[in-house]
Amino acid sequence: MSTPTNATPAHSTRASSEPHLRIELRSNPLLLSGVRELIVALSRRLGFSDESGGQIALAVDEALCNVIRHGYQRRPDRPIWLSIWAEGGAWVDGGAPTSTGSAGGERPDALRIVIEDEAKQVSPETIKSRSLEEIRPGGLGVHIIQTVMDEARYEKRGTTGMRLTMVKKRVGSVGDGARAAGNCGCSGAGAPRKGACHE
Repeated sequence: MSTPTNATPAHSTRASSEPHLRIELRSNPLLLSGVRELIVALSRRLGFSDESGGQIALAVDEALCNVIRHGYQRRPDRPIWLSIWAEGGAWVDGGAPTSTGSAGGERPDALRIVIEDEAKQVSPETIKSRSLEEIRPGGLGVHIIQTVMDEARYEKRGTTGMRLTMVKKRVGSVGDGARAAGNCGCSGAGAPRKGACHE
């Protein structure tokens, strides 16, 4: 498996320099349903509620849709890297979890997810949510990511590509009203939805 050529994964001081999970995928919308399923299953296994797992999967899905649609202009053959760190709790040193003796004591306090690409760079300051009062399809991916995740930060990757770092804490929820995971229309399952990657 290849890795980003000029990427230094963003992580907190509590996370190991190597992610606990890293996958490389192509910018093909048909792959996104599998990524969502992986995120939901991993979140559940690490002690996140079904609601939080769905929110994490939704944020990852929206972020990948944005890379495919805006970054790669819908080209299906470009690389995207997804890295995940379990942080805090029994994972405080970033390595394998150590049980604290209580039920579920091996669970992390948060997930840090980093999505990287080799798409055209844009200034992070220009990546903003559009006004919710503006009625038109699409364009809400950034708003959704910022609503359902505890942290979301965009930055340039050296000389090529962008990096999005997102954090979801296990304790406490963030806002209601987010769409169900997979509604961006990029999954390739069923008819494409207007306003998504396939529009």
